[in-house]
This record gives sequence, C-alpha cells and structure tokens, in this order.
Amino acid sequence: MIKKSLFARNNDLSNAASQLKILSNGIFSPDELPTFKKKLKETNQFPLKPKQLEILQINLGYMCNQVCAHCHVDAGPDRKEIMTKDIMLSCLEVIKKTSAHTLDLTGGAPEMNPNFRWFVKEASKVGIKDFIVRSNLTILLANKKYYDLPQFFKKYNVHIISSMPHYTRGKTDKQRGEGVFQKSIKALQNLNAVGYGMPNSTLQLDLVYNPSGAFLPGNQMALENDFKKALKEDFNIQFNSLFAITNLPISRFLDYLIASDNYKDYMHALVDAYNPNAVKNVMCTNTISVSWDGWLYDCDFNQMLHLKVNSKTNHISNYNEEILSKRNIIINQHCYGCTAGAGSSCQGVVA
Repeated sequence: MIKKSLFARNNDLSNAASQLKILSNGIFSPDELPTFKKKLKETNQFPLKPKQLEILQINLGYMCNQVCAHCHVDAGPDRKEIMTKDIMLSCLEVIKKTSAHTLDLTGGAPEMNPNFRWFVKEASKVGIKDFIVRSNLTILLANKKYYDLPQFFKKYNVHIISSMPHYTRGKTDKQRGEGVFQKSIKALQNLNAVGYGMPNSTLQLDLVYNPSGAFLPGNQMALENDFKKALKEDFNIQFNSLFAITNLPISRFLDYLIASDNYKDYMHALVDAYNPNAVKNVMCTNTISVSWDGWLYDCDFNQMLHLKVNSKTNHISNYNEEILSKRNIIINQHCYGCTAGAGSSCQGVVA
C-alpha cells in the first residue's frame, strides 16, 4: 500500500499542478489520447453545463483513521485539514436556502471533525430529504468516543454510505489495510443491530465497491447480488444497495498506477470505454462540492486537483445558486473515469 504521495504533499497546489500535468497527456505523446473536451464536442455535449442542483456535498476534512490505497482524497491520520465551525455556520446558511434535496457529508472520516455531531444536529433541523454520511466503518470502532455512533445516526435518520471493497478479507485488507475487513464486518453488524439495512426499516445502509486494481468495476447489479449473498451467508449482514465506483486516476490511485506501470493502459481502458450516454448524468451536473475550507468545486475529484468552479461565486461565503447554475463545468482527462462503461458517481452507475 502507498502511504505517501509520490508528489510533495507539503505544497498542495504544486501537487495538484503535477497531477494535472500528467493527466493532460503529460507522459503521453501529444496525440496519443483524445482530450475529454474533444470527446464531448464529438457528441455536441461541450461545454458541459449543470442541471438542477440535487446534491450539496460537504467535505468536513481530510483527517482519517485509515490510509487506503485507492483514496482520491489522500486522507490519513496525519492530515490536519479540518472544517472549522465558522465555515460550518456558512454551510448551514446555504443548506437552509438550497434547492438541493440531498446533503452528503464526506471526508476523510467526517466523524473525526470535532464539531461533527453538532453539525449533524443543526443540519438535521433544516429538513433535507436525504442526509448522507460517508463512513469508512472502522471509525465506529476506533475508540470509545465513536462507539455510540450507530445510535446517533439512527436518532437523526442519517443515511449511511460505507466503503467495502470486497466481501473477502484478502481483497479488502489489500486495499484498505491489515485488519480493516474484520473491523468493517463488526461495524456493519453493529449498524444492523440498530436497524440499518434491515427489511422494513427506514434506516438506509449502502455500500461502495471500488476495484482493487487497475481495472474497471463489473456490473453493479451483479456485484450487489454477490455482496448480499456472501455477507448474509457468512456474517448475517444485510444492506440496501451497492454502488460500483470507478477509481479515478488522481491522488493516491494515480501514484499506484504510475508506480505499477499501469497508468497508460488504465487511461487507454477509460478512453476506450467512454460512453456518451453516461455524460448526461455525471455527478458534476447535479452536485456542488464544498471543501473543508469553504471553496466550491464541480465535484470532489476536481476539489483534489484544486479546480474551483468557473464562477464569480466560488466560496461558501458568497454562495449564489442562480449564478452557479449558469457556469461551465471544469473538465480534464480524469473525467473519463466518470464516463467509462456505465459511468460512475458517488451514487454509483449513471447510465
């Protein structure tokens, strides 16, 4: 597992610039791969424009108790970037006025933000239709202060979405670290115990599958059936849905692709699998991503590359939904990851 970026992380902007250079055919000959912009033009889909805003995704910080090999956030215990209460207050003002029906809290491990519970309590008062927390599962067992999180989530009817690379120990631990599989199983059992993912329960528990190597995910429905069968038979675990998400060639996964000499083949695989029908529903068309320090992005992948929204309202402090709706979405070569095959978003396949 790669625990440190190949790029110097002490200069985030330099790191992002280095990754963008690679993505923009920086280690290819100039004509080897078509640009994503060219692909969009071929099907009259450029410039890419937003539709009705549905999801406000807020990153509460990059701190995490895990160091996963595929993590596009490059999260880990050593990350110090944490959303402050002042930024949270600005987010709450936006949540009260937004047309979005879904609030999606992510990280790192969002639960590690010291104001996480306060923010959940305050945000729950607004009446958002779907209130998501993306939990890595193992945080629920990290220490005593997190043990009651399943009950806390239940109290506020939080929709839990959790990463689960595979239903076997070997593939999960290879991607997420030694011992993660067993802790994840225990955390899922704890969530089931309070009603999450159970038949006739309103408590939603979904899992996320990311491939454990340089290949695209298989059919989402087939994977969901396999996961449900294996987890039920082996551990008596139940959940609602499984989302299959393509690993994008940025951050730690880009490090892996380059170190394993898989980058060119993977990029060619993404381009060859390009699906113009998937473009219609990619998450940047219905989502605004808010970083830990309040900047606005078209998606959390652009956030990691410091590609802020192309708009004069680009921070939570001057948020204007009407102005944002008229912007052009920022694209680059990594966008092939969201349009390959059936396409992929934070909510799974899109085509």
